[in-house]
Amino acid sequence: MELMDWFAKGLSTQNYIEAMQVNKEEMNKIYNLFSLSDDEKTRLAELKDAGMKVIALTEDWCGDAMLNNPILLKISEETGMEVRFVLRDQNLELMDQYLTNGTSRAIPIYIFIDKEGDEFAVWGPRAKQIQELVDSERSKLPAQEAEDFKEKQMSMYRKLTSSYQEDSKIWHTVADSIIDVLVSGK
Repeated sequence: MELMDWFAKGLSTQNYIEAMQVNKEEMNKIYNLFSLSDDEKTRLAELKDAGMKVIALTEDWCGDAMLNNPILLKISEETGMEVRFVLRDQNLELMDQYLTNGTSRAIPIYIFIDKEGDEFAVWGPRAKQIQELVDSERSKLPAQEAEDFKEKQMSMYRKLTSSYQEDSKIWHTVADSIIDVLVSGK
């Protein structure tokens, strides 16, 4: 299928949010608290009303999607970009074209499409600085064989999820990362 076919198959923002079973309240909280900075809006100005579209490969259970999707929505509102949500687990044919490091079905992945229907840029699953934060936290975990590994891993995930919901610096790090990709077209 072509990208525009996948886009047409995707869920509208309203339909995606209405169908969410996990992280709905948390995602909406970020959406309601986050606003693009004046600098971020200025950087997006050239993309305003450019006829762009974006496919968000996602799942509602994903903590990174909980963080990144509301920021994408604010960027899309600022630029007039249409967003459609495509559920990864039901659309592996598309997901497998956008593997992280060639092997991982990590999400979310944002496929930006220009007005001709061609791929313009791809972003995801995390901003570089957020990946570094996650890697740093993972490096503090005991070996997987350790008795307390699962407990410490769950504690790490709770800590990250909490910071994703509360730390506006993280939100702007994500916004800047997405904007960087959009402005450079890569």
